[in-house]
Amino acid sequence: METCPLGSIKDVRYKTLIPSHFLNYMDKSTDDAKYKKKIGALGENVACRFLVKRGLKVLDRNYSKKWGEIDIVAKKDKIFHFIEVKTVVSRETDKYRPEENVHYQKLKRLSRVIQTYLLDKKVSHETEWQIDVLAVFLDIENKKAKFRFTENIII
Repeated sequence: METCPLGSIKDVRYKTLIPSHFLNYMDKSTDDAKYKKKIGALGENVACRFLVKRGLKVLDRNYSKKWGEIDIVAKKDKIFHFIEVKTVVSRETDKYRPEENVHYQKLKRLSRVIQTYLLDKKVSHETEWQIDVLAVFLDIENKKAKFRFTENIII
């Protein structure tokens, strides 16, 4: 297990093939903002598949409030996982860590949205939960994705 300032990194080298139907709507000819949004959606789609294969049950996606958004809410062994997905189109490198873009202010907003989610869903205040960050590296040309999963981020 590797460590970083945010938490523990597990399963650093998971790979998967990206299903063709996930790529059908990818058109780089659209403007940059729309393309980035599509890349983010693709990353979240393959992230969900990754999480399900690891035994998590995806409960919600893109839970949004004025003050922030949770990309994926999942559950495993009675623990809620609030997962921030960071997607990049590139090959995985040790030098670039998109998960480091989850800075203090982002974690603060995320914490507030998590509290709202737990209240909205009437989840007991005694229920365990954690924040995880999943970095997704898309290789669209070869229809592959790699993942770096950082679990239990410290706020």
